[in-house]
Amino acid sequence: MKFLEVDSLDVINTAFRWESSDCILTGRVEAYSCKSAGTDKKLFKQLENRYNGDLLSPGSVSPDDLQVISPFGRLTEAAPRKTFFYLLATLNAAFPEHDFGDVRPDQFVKLPSIDIVVNSVNTTLFNLGNDVIVNRYRLWDILDEIVQLIDCDVYTYIPDMDDNPMDEEEGYLWSMNYFFFNRKLKRMIFFSTTSESMNAPFEDEEEVPGYDDEFTMDGIDN
Repeated sequence: MKFLEVDSLDVINTAFRWESSDCILTGRVEAYSCKSAGTDKKLFKQLENRYNGDLLSPGSVSPDDLQVISPFGRLTEAAPRKTFFYLLATLNAAFPEHDFGDVRPDQFVKLPSIDIVVNSVNTTLFNLGNDVIVNRYRLWDILDEIVQLIDCDVYTYIPDMDDNPMDEEEGYLWSMNYFFFNRKLKRMIFFSTTSESMNAPFEDEEEVPGYDDEFTMDGIDN
């Protein structure tokens, strides 16, 4: 996946850290082009070997079962398998310190409509005191310009409790994530928000040797 530099998303992301009465919230919105990078090719080959009906080895998941457990359709078919690949590749790009090659198809859910997602995100942001992203920075207008939301399939990833890339800080409470995938444009938007408790302990900042609390700047007279 190729990360896309979008100035309007950079502006939105500057407002994607705020505090409510009892929690600290952080989020991000990122755009990707579905162009394979070097590491993506390894992932694609891995999925082909695992799910391609022509390559299934004895004892692996049967083609009949793949239809049931996949929100994309039969993973023995190329198009659903490609969608699964794009979602995993996006996760790998968004969380480069993790490897999502072993994520199961049933850990994704396809949302029935874009309106449900918009309402869910708006309700969450408004209730937690951040309507700026939607109203001032025009979140949905910007996303529509990038991926044409009406033509997108929307998915959410449900990680295992012991392997959640969004649960890496003390005081983690909850998170939400969405993938807006336009197959024709071959573009993906990754949206996530994470909530942490205000009472979470903070690690002591490491002191820098040789510096006092007060300092002077060379070349400037007091």
